[in-house]
Amino acid sequence: MGSVLSGPPHLVDLGQMLYEASLVRQEQERITSPEGEQIGWLLDTRIPMLTGSTAQEVGSVLAERLRTRGIDQVAGYGLGAYPVVCATVSAPGLPVLRGGFIRDGRKGHGRRRLVEGPLSKAKPIVMVDDILNSGTSAMRALLLLRAEGYEVAGLIALFEFTWNRGRRRMEREGLWVDSLLDLNLREGGGGGSDSA
Repeated sequence: MGSVLSGPPHLVDLGQMLYEASLVRQEQERITSPEGEQIGWLLDTRIPMLTGSTAQEVGSVLAERLRTRGIDQVAGYGLGAYPVVCATVSAPGLPVLRGGFIRDGRKGHGRRRLVEGPLSKAKPIVMVDDILNSGTSAMRALLLLRAEGYEVAGLIALFEFTWNRGRRRMEREGLWVDSLLDLNLREGGGGGSDSA
């Protein structure tokens, strides 16, 4: 498999490290697609993003990009996004960032929330995720946030798979889209996937 990382030169080393730490190959363990078919590789970004030093570095980069756009709150949907939310809101600097987690469905007890965290509906939110691929999970998150009355301004991901349609789907919804690095992977045979 070959990889092509593109982005600002100072981020290519960080991106390469994230890619290498996230890559799981079929030779290491059996991995399957959402349809249950065996695939050759996938990226599990939870591996590096649940490591303190990596999370700090990535969180600082994402927080700087968000603050430059005047954004101070983020939300994530799914297990791949949760470490990214935590890394981003823990980055030092001002303004202090706030984060939230989007549930698949409203909690049946307690506060009965669909969106957890100290988010304000009076300010725009940016969705954060580990990988933007087809945009299916990002669209689900967007619809859930909008149903709860949140204004969503954009989406920022660690990696964007450049050959897929996720960016176009989000831009058609009026969101700006950013990624730490663009990722173009090709492999003969077994195919691949984003995070598990």
